[in-house]
Amino acid sequence: MHTRTLVAAAVGLGLVALSACSSTGTGADSKTVTLVSHDSWAVSKNVLKDFEKQSGYRVRVLKDGDAGQAVNKAILTKDNPQGDVFFGVDNTLLSRALDNGLFQPYEAKGLGQVGAAYQLDAAKHRVTPIDYGDICVNYDKAYFSRHQLTPPTSYADLVKPQYKNLLVTENAATSSPGLGFLLGSAARYGDGGWPDYWKKLKANGVKVVDGWEQAYNEEFSGSAGGKKAKGDRPLVVSYASSPPAEVIYADPKPSTAPTGVATGTCFRQIEFAGLLSNAGNTKGGKALIDFLVSKEFQQDMPLNMFVYPVVKGAAVPAEFTEYGPAAQDPATMAPDKIAANRDQWVKTWTSLVLK
Repeated sequence: MHTRTLVAAAVGLGLVALSACSSTGTGADSKTVTLVSHDSWAVSKNVLKDFEKQSGYRVRVLKDGDAGQAVNKAILTKDNPQGDVFFGVDNTLLSRALDNGLFQPYEAKGLGQVGAAYQLDAAKHRVTPIDYGDICVNYDKAYFSRHQLTPPTSYADLVKPQYKNLLVTENAATSSPGLGFLLGSAARYGDGGWPDYWKKLKANGVKVVDGWEQAYNEEFSGSAGGKKAKGDRPLVVSYASSPPAEVIYADPKPSTAPTGVATGTCFRQIEFAGLLSNAGNTKGGKALIDFLVSKEFQQDMPLNMFVYPVVKGAAVPAEFTEYGPAAQDPATMAPDKIAANRDQWVKTWTSLVLK
């Protein structure tokens, strides 16, 4: 799921994935446009082909790890970028990308159909909103049923003795979901209260891994991948839209989702795309961004990346409504507050939890 759920579903979609050391190989007149993204990028083959046919551009995709890793690498290579468009920077990392001059301005066609609440750079148009979702703790229903234990519903529950050694989360320094979970705890407990909360969480046996893939598909006992990997953590930081993915990709499909969401642990995430500074193919990059906010892509996106569309009127699959509705009251944080505190908070979090 954008960062997140069953990324294995992206295999076989006809995308050309490049190695992390590849250069774009594109120039201003090239008919190839290169998209740099996190590992969870996915699109239906026919939808991508529609864009290529209509625009005349061939799309190459470079997947560069978890969102945090991909953003950091894009910043380091901004003078000689690996591609033309970057997709996957979210509101937790947006100021870092903007402050480092990662993007050049472009006002996408169709931007007027994107909800104003998602347009966090409306004055300068350096990034275009593409999707949103909610970072939340997921739980393995079967585990809690077997142990006759009520699943947690809040941040406060996670530090209780009955949930000791059950939670796995991602590194806040390298992972977008991990950072979102940290920011959610800061929104809940305040600037001065969140470090004490994490001390309690560490004492209660929280496990930290590098990224979402490892946490969800290897450590979490409730996911299909986790079951195969013999994961033993029945709580994981993932997304509110993870449960429908577990239903959709199951064979046979269960009547109910095998995983649930601790609704009091959710933090709203918005993802953006931007035209990279020094992009070799700016014309193609602009066309690609226009495509990302087209209704065709927006309606294709939920069942590929398990996120919600930002374009007004874009249909949401019935499975989302039934198995993974968006959080009703997710925690949020103003972009300027994230910008002012994120790096120091991550340093503090690292010293508290990883050392």
